Amino acid sequence: MSGKTVVVDYGIGNVFSVCNAIRQVGGSAELTGDLSQIRHADRVILPGVGAFARAMEALRQRGLDETLRAFVETGRPFLGICIGMQVLMDQSTEFGTYQGLGFIEGQVERIPDQTPDRSHLRVPHIGWATLKTDHHTGGGWETAPLSAMETTGAAVYFVHSYHCQTNDPAQRIAYTDYDGVAITAAIRRDNVVGVQFHPERSAAAGQSLLKAFLKS
Repeated sequence: MSGKTVVVDYGIGNVFSVCNAIRQVGGSAELTGDLSQIRHADRVILPGVGAFARAMEALRQRGLDETLRAFVETGRPFLGICIGMQVLMDQSTEFGTYQGLGFIEGQVERIPDQTPDRSHLRVPHIGWATLKTDHHTGGGWETAPLSAMETTGAAVYFVHSYHCQTNDPAQRIAYTDYDGVAITAAIRRDNVVGVQFHPERSAAAGQSLLKAFLKS
């Protein structure tokens, strides 16, 4: 777990719980919104809860959007969690249409409120769910920081009403089956990984992911 890990502080959500979870697995992280500290980090975690538009506005106001783009271009490991995953996409349709960071092509859409057989589906999606992969993943899960987690059957914790729809199916590397609706659980492009679930609230499975990311 060598090198410097930064958890981005931009006034959105669960930053302290992520830092606490990192300490629990024997790691350390600097919680900061300082642009220079982020630029010189070995790896970056972008957490967050709440609305997409508010998260993007907070990043732009602090100059973090361009700093994060520059960081990702270096090829160093980047992990987005919950809203931190959603802002990786091109855009979101939550309460309008808003542009994201554009690291992964596609958009964030509301989880449908009906199952394929037209029965009611409760939104938001809250609680524990198991992860699945399919033939589209192209090996994305098997590379750090996700290789430490058992893919199929790992139980993780979700709280969300929107999920990511990638243009390239291979960039959706894990999903969960919510009463017949496939909900994106993890996405990846090169050095950028996003998880919709909360590793800091996902017990052993979440701890293994964080520990692996700290070694990447």
